[in-house]
Amino acid sequence: MKRLLRDRSARFGLIIIVVLVLSAIFAGVLAPFPQDVDTYHLPRRLLGPNAVNFFGTDRMGSDIFSRLLFGARLTILIAVVATSAAVLIGVPIGLIAGYYNNRFSDLLMRVSDVFLAVPQIVLAIAIAQTLGPAIHNVILALSITYWPFWARLVYAETRSVRHEVFIEAAVALGASPLRVMVLHVLPSIASSVIVRTTIGLGGTILVAAALGFLGLGPPPPTPEWGRMIAESRAFLPQAWWYAAAPGLAILLVVMGFNLLGDGLRDALDPRLSRGKDGP
Repeated sequence: MKRLLRDRSARFGLIIIVVLVLSAIFAGVLAPFPQDVDTYHLPRRLLGPNAVNFFGTDRMGSDIFSRLLFGARLTILIAVVATSAAVLIGVPIGLIAGYYNNRFSDLLMRVSDVFLAVPQIVLAIAIAQTLGPAIHNVILALSITYWPFWARLVYAETRSVRHEVFIEAAVALGASPLRVMVLHVLPSIASSVIVRTTIGLGGTILVAAALGFLGLGPPPPTPEWGRMIAESRAFLPQAWWYAAAPGLAILLVVMGFNLLGDGLRDALDPRLSRGKDGP
């Protein structure tokens, strides 16, 4: 943790993520117009940033700042659930395929290669379009398209450590394959999984925003950042704040997760740490 906090960019990323989480938790307290999440005020439509409406108002007269705060809850929900599901699917598949060397392990990797052969955003759009616009459909689409990234990473890491001395010693002592994979292989590759998961959270948020922009995310009046940008297109460039506020929120959050992921990689990888800290 000390090594992580010495990294300025990692600290900045951590601050962004903490602000995001706190904004989501206390959205009902911080939002000046919490009722604007699902109500309209047409006389106030398309007002620019002012002392009352910090980020202006949208086409329905709702306060953009309030909708951004409540949209942070949806962003965290989609990112955490979809990424967790992808990890729970991809990590066991990668462990099994990497530890064993048979036709079944080859089949698992060929299945992941099929998913990786199609661009993730294209596959996610196809699944979300088929299932229809809803929060759970977005999460399902992201989970299905994301798990091969973890499977491929864990497969490669498991292959690199399965012939290490401590693994062979555990096998010689009579440890079962499941025990070896869970208690010996997985802890030794946990740092790579943690880093990939942190960066993956940012990628999930970006793809979820893209689905919302295309109208495949949660339906209105749900405050979803990607949909807010899509709705603002008809009012550009006059109402520039309409697109700038959610766009900046997406930019900062994705950047925060990427900066934190890079900092975790440097802090958890002993080779990189020695290179930075000196002999």
